[in-house]
Amino acid sequence: MELFDVYPLFDIAIDHGKGCHVWDDKGQEYLDLYGGHAVISVGHCHPHYVEAMTKQLNKLGFYSNSVINPLQKELAHRLGKASGYDDYQLFLINSGAEANENALKLASFYNGRTRVLSLEKAFHGRTSLAVEVTNNPKIIAPINDNGHVTYLPINDLPAWEAELAKGDVCAVIIECIQGVGGIRVVTKEFMQGLRALCDKYDTVLICDEIQCGYGRSGKFFAHQHFGIKADLITVAKGIANGFPMSGLLIAPKFKPVYGQLGTTFGGNHLACAGAIAVLDIMESEKLVENAAEVGSYLIKRIKEENLPHVKEVRGYGLMIGIELDVPYKEIRTRLVKEQHCFTGCAGTNVLRLLPPLCLTKAEADDFIARFKAVL
Repeated sequence: MELFDVYPLFDIAIDHGKGCHVWDDKGQEYLDLYGGHAVISVGHCHPHYVEAMTKQLNKLGFYSNSVINPLQKELAHRLGKASGYDDYQLFLINSGAEANENALKLASFYNGRTRVLSLEKAFHGRTSLAVEVTNNPKIIAPINDNGHVTYLPINDLPAWEAELAKGDVCAVIIECIQGVGGIRVVTKEFMQGLRALCDKYDTVLICDEIQCGYGRSGKFFAHQHFGIKADLITVAKGIANGFPMSGLLIAPKFKPVYGQLGTTFGGNHLACAGAIAVLDIMESEKLVENAAEVGSYLIKRIKEENLPHVKEVRGYGLMIGIELDVPYKEIRTRLVKEQHCFTGCAGTNVLRLLPPLCLTKAEADDFIARFKAVL
């Protein structure tokens, strides 16, 4: 049997990692400004994380959600405290798409509606409802294209108000910093206006924090830069530093009903151990604050360099988009092959920087030197 060929791959096999660096099977070291697609939050193979996962695996890796799992309760308490959402409820699942599926499902149960508003260039996942609210017709199969979604421009509040005023919108789903969309950032005025409109029309506000959340923006959640609270918040990627896990933070106005939501693997013992270890490290090493400080430093340095082909630098914390006046492909490829540095990409001309939150200023300077060498 062969693998189903779904991704174009670099001819590199990563063998091991430490902090913000990885090594391939030939011993070549790479600076990792990609974090495995924003997944590695506390650094590759952090010793506390490895110890916690190993200890739990030697004790119990999995049992079903038909019994009490104290680790789930501990994680909910810790996450509520760390994020400022103490009064919310937590539902644990396995992937970002699954978190968004459950958020949309819960919103529809809440108000009985079926229409959703989503951003142009949005990405929320590849499964049924998640892909329908993703603004990419190439990955929406006919079976997913059910007419539930209206896509609207970023920061155009009148356009959103016109749709919400129709009174039939179930939910608004928003990435406050768009990832695949090219690190496009909402404005404070837009988000505060949208929050007020959702209240007015009894529409559920979902903040997709799967890529932009969990400390990456320099606050625990990206929407906290804009002075609003969401009704539902989806998290994944960095929540367990690479172990498959996601979560849905649920406002008190949503009341649980037995059988309405469910999961086999979600919130398993090993996943919870990893997620608790991530919070331990984020708190002890002040990684949210580090993301804010080093991210601001890196953005400022790139701007000051006045580099050729760099059209714009945008983002918050360690979620940074470098818009180029040429296609990113050659530059990104040369970064990997010549400078041994991983970055992400978006659209046709945006490099995405999504490093582990432990990135240092010295490593930021190292990236700039490598970047300059390929421009």
